[in-house]
Amino acid sequence: MNPFLDLTFPPNWKVMNAESIEPAVKEGIREAEAALEKIKGQDLSGATYASTYQELEDATESLSRAWGRVNHLDSVANNEEQREALNKMLPTVTDFYSGIPLDAKLWKVLKAVRDGAEYKTLSPIFQRHIDETCADFINAGADLSDDKKARYADVQAELSQKTQKFSENVLDTTNDWELILNDTSRLAGLPESAIAAAKADALANKHGSKESPKYRFTLQYPSLIPVMQYGEDETLRKELWEANRQVGWKGEKDNSDLVREIIALRKEKTALLGYESFADWTTSRRMAKSGQNALNFIEDLHGKIKPAFDKECVELQEYKAHHTGREVAPLEPWETGYWSEKRRKEEYDFDEEELRPYFPLDQVMSGMFELASTLFGVDIQESEAPPSWHDEVTFYKLIDKAGGEHLGSFYADWHPRESKRGGAWMNSFETGLPPMGGQEREPHLGLICGNMTKPVGNAPALMTHNEVLTIFHEFGHLIHQLLSNVEVKALAGTNVAWDFVELPSQLLENFCWARKSLDFFAKHYETGETIPEKLFQKMISAKNYMSATGFMRQLSFGKLDLELHLRERDLSPAWEEIDDEILKGYEAPLATQSASMVRRFSHLFSSPTGYAAGYYSYKWAEVLDADAFTKFEKEGLLNPETGILYRETILSKGNSAPPEKLYKDFMGREPSQIALLKREGLL
Repeated sequence: MNPFLDLTFPPNWKVMNAESIEPAVKEGIREAEAALEKIKGQDLSGATYASTYQELEDATESLSRAWGRVNHLDSVANNEEQREALNKMLPTVTDFYSGIPLDAKLWKVLKAVRDGAEYKTLSPIFQRHIDETCADFINAGADLSDDKKARYADVQAELSQKTQKFSENVLDTTNDWELILNDTSRLAGLPESAIAAAKADALANKHGSKESPKYRFTLQYPSLIPVMQYGEDETLRKELWEANRQVGWKGEKDNSDLVREIIALRKEKTALLGYESFADWTTSRRMAKSGQNALNFIEDLHGKIKPAFDKECVELQEYKAHHTGREVAPLEPWETGYWSEKRRKEEYDFDEEELRPYFPLDQVMSGMFELASTLFGVDIQESEAPPSWHDEVTFYKLIDKAGGEHLGSFYADWHPRESKRGGAWMNSFETGLPPMGGQEREPHLGLICGNMTKPVGNAPALMTHNEVLTIFHEFGHLIHQLLSNVEVKALAGTNVAWDFVELPSQLLENFCWARKSLDFFAKHYETGETIPEKLFQKMISAKNYMSATGFMRQLSFGKLDLELHLRERDLSPAWEEIDDEILKGYEAPLATQSASMVRRFSHLFSSPTGYAAGYYSYKWAEVLDADAFTKFEKEGLLNPETGILYRETILSKGNSAPPEKLYKDFMGREPSQIALLKREGLL
């Protein structure tokens, strides 16, 4: 069998090669087309939910499995042959998927069942499946005239190609740059962990030797951030900053015009559907309900934190002026991280590097699993599996403690590689089903992935606290998928409203700040001791240092996103000019203008939709997670009853009910902003 279509659980990733991509896609499409013809060919009077909506869900399963695996490998093991094969099949796959809701015969059959007598006799979950599927079809052009359908399909194809190119440009321009140093004086101020990592990376890339070492720096975050935060050599910080601003903005790999083209295509696509903006189309079935409501949410929070943000900006300028004997003035963009960290050390006597020894990756993972076991009634065990895409990848099983059922399995891939895209994410390879109709449970299969600090020498990989937060965040997404217990795959796991999907991920981050839960996983890699109380208190005291600045940074991304996708705007000026107009009052004053984020903003522009007109969701969900965490605090941080209630009302439910209902089922009330503002020290 073609390895991309193989049903073996879990699959053997090593046998998936570029040559197998085209045959897999063609076979998947052939199977899907045959299934769709069967649905369309039935007599309308005899059409049922099982013969239409259920068959439709099953029809594309092979193709979705194959194409999902192809795109996964493109993200974690990119190579030229694979990239070429993906891009060759991308138009075919896009055309096929775009064509499904545009098929008038298929839509006629689906509407007949939706409007028929059987609908009222179905269970609520199957009724919701019908309602959501029909809404998907309408939002994808099912009710358009034939000429508009043709143009809609063309736009979708163009969007897929341009967003794929955007993603490739970001990856390539990130990997195009490296800096090799042999002058150790330029490393002044860097933590020993960063120096050791740069030395090991140089050796691994055949620069220097053990006797005459060199140091390699890249634009991967574990390499870049320590320099910007701790490096005393201002010329080194500036050199990395200037290189980093070229990501997505370099020669033939400049994304500037691609972004304009993507925005224009999104606008055209949603105009065809009768929406005033892409933001309105995107949010119409989310909690926000409209682009303007999402923007109002961002602007309301902006007004609440603007005074604190302005105060922090001035205080940092004054701090630098005091220590340098210069006048109070805006900082250079390569100075902000350095002076901010210097001030934090001085004011709180806290250096985040002190925490690294307490966060060895394996211990963080095992402690996180123990925490999940306590709260959610599961056991997580490392397990054997067929070969994956890289030897650093680990594989786990998740078992229900109550019934002993295998609920799902997952991979963890945490370290950067040049063949791997940046950032951190969760992915689902197989969506499972609960036992029903005499069939055993189908387990889920997922992934958590990131670009964290690598191990150096004989020491384990030692994480920063921010990296630990990221691990918990992605694990929160993962358990949302693996604990799903929904009878319809299309409504299962993380297939929820986009401004609700970040609740499970962000809620878990809260456990990285509480003493009781920290002790599960924060243990010194040599002694096994938990974080000393004095260091813990320093960490907590410094938690909200510059919190308004971090808060404003997220709001600025949401604001930029919504303004680009909501308003009619002239996009011909340089992106930096557009940023200045949109983000006035959202950005700290700087002596030198930074490059616009849009050219590298993969969340918005690396897929036809993605987080576009949805970046506000992070802050929206922060309101929910901060509020929901108060229930854990009130009822006992590690209270299994609260954890099981959360599992039963939210984690297991997927999109089987509206998110507003699920939240209220857990909390017993509507959400409130108060907990978030308190948590950030801004109320």
